[in-house]
Formats: sequence, C-alpha cells, structure tokens
Amino acid sequence: MAEAVLSLGGNLGDPRATLARAIDLLCDGEAVRLIARSSDWRTPPWGDPDQPAFVNLCLIVETTLAPRELLARARDVETALGRNRSAERRWGPRTVDIDIVTIGDDTSGELIVDEPGLTLPHPRALERAFVLAPLAEIAPQQRVAGMTARDALAHLDVAGVERLP
Repeated sequence: MAEAVLSLGGNLGDPRATLARAIDLLCDGEAVRLIARSSDWRTPPWGDPDQPAFVNLCLIVETTLAPRELLARARDVETALGRNRSAERRWGPRTVDIDIVTIGDDTSGELIVDEPGLTLPHPRALERAFVLAPLAEIAPQQRVAGMTARDALAHLDVAGVERLP
C-alpha cells in the first residue's frame, strides 16, 4: 500500500461543503484510506488573480490504487461535484480541484512519474503556498521533490494564506 499526498481546493459555491463531500467520495476506506486531513485554508487565487479566494486543504491517504487509477478516481470525484475541465479557463474558478502531490512508501521513497497527463511529484507543488501550508500543518517533514514541506514553505510568500476556524 502506498502513501499519497493530495491537494484539494475550490472557490465556487460552498467550497468547504464541496471539499468535505470530495473527501467522502474519494476515501472509501478500502482502495483509498484517509490517514490525515489538514484544516481548511483560505488562500488567494494562484495564476489568475481575477476570481474569488480559494479554500484549500491537504490529505494524506494510503492507497492500493496505481497512480493513474488514483488520478482517474480524483477526476471522477471532480466531475461528480460539478467540475467541467473542458469548459473552464486555466487556473480559473472551479468547484473542486484534486491534485496528486506525491506518492511514495517506506521502502522505495518518492515515486517519480513523467508521463502525458501525470507528473509526480507535482511539478509546481513547491511553488504553491496553498499546497504547502496545509501539508506542513499535518506533515511538516513530508518530502516533496526531495524537500520537506516546512522548508519549502519557508521560501514562499504566504501573504493572504490563513487557516480557517
């Protein structure tokens, strides 16, 4: 069983309710088992500033799914919650976004994947406070692309990133 770090976010409708529903749909306790969940974090939009703030969180899960299967499951959850990737602008508003940040296990370390449609670790994770702040909350020593979440976060601008009650 591999351990995966997932980043979830959204800024349309009721993001906190949508993210809670996404976790319920994603984590069935069998193929994907929830290990840890961060708080919800309010974060400024990334890439396209002309939109509402996001709510983001991170999960650590154990999974029996292969990386492509986990990605397919995440995309199915997004679709079930109203996301239409083909009709949205890049880095624009969305009901929910689920990214695989990294996958690894105790024996082989962090999995490296570079295929069309799937790159692990996530190629922009170390640039994103909306990923690293929630991850550092629950697993500060978690490695992403060889760097701990805490150390990577220390190099980023965290203005506007706040943990929600």
